[in-house]
Amino acid sequence: MDFLIILIEGFASFLSPCVLPMLPMYVSYFAGQDKDLKKTILNSFGFVLGFTIIFVLLGIFAGTLGKLITANGRYINIIFGIIIILFGMNYIGILNIKVLNQSKGIKKNTDKLSFFSAILFGMVFSICWTPCVGVFLSSALMMSATSENILKGGFMLFIYSIGLGIPFILTSIFLERLKNTFDCIKKHYNMINKIAGIILIFSGIKLMF
Repeated sequence: MDFLIILIEGFASFLSPCVLPMLPMYVSYFAGQDKDLKKTILNSFGFVLGFTIIFVLLGIFAGTLGKLITANGRYINIIFGIIIILFGMNYIGILNIKVLNQSKGIKKNTDKLSFFSAILFGMVFSICWTPCVGVFLSSALMMSATSENILKGGFMLFIYSIGLGIPFILTSIFLERLKNTFDCIKKHYNMINKIAGIILIFSGIKLMF
């Protein structure tokens, strides 16, 4: 169940209001000037691999931390659960936590983007866009920290990265066909945020009990 929740949180991160509108720009980066489909797909894989590496390392660290605090696990679960619930309340609109509603853009010339530079670009993404995806990323990290297992902690963040990465790859392949879908999603951001908030609140309650 934990892995399913984290997978959904990864996908929800993709739908966040400061990631989704930037997709055309990202895909144009992946494609470069020649707009080659194979190059676009390869670079999108590199991009996903880049942020997956960073997130998995964070998951391993969180799993290590969780192993060290086993003796106080019950109290940690309650604290983490409350924090996640607050994240969810922020998404629903009950609270307004300003630091969670900020985003940072990435300005980078990627006309000559290659697979390896796309990996670096993905790593930069994982750092610069943390305030944007931070709500769900923090939830995943907290669940990893309470797993009390280094490998499980890393695998949890790998699952999170899959949830975030698959939509990026699919978008790079089907961008033209998905334009109407993205326009529809942007019109329903409020509903998406409320659903995302409910998922987070459910995750927090589950962690506490």
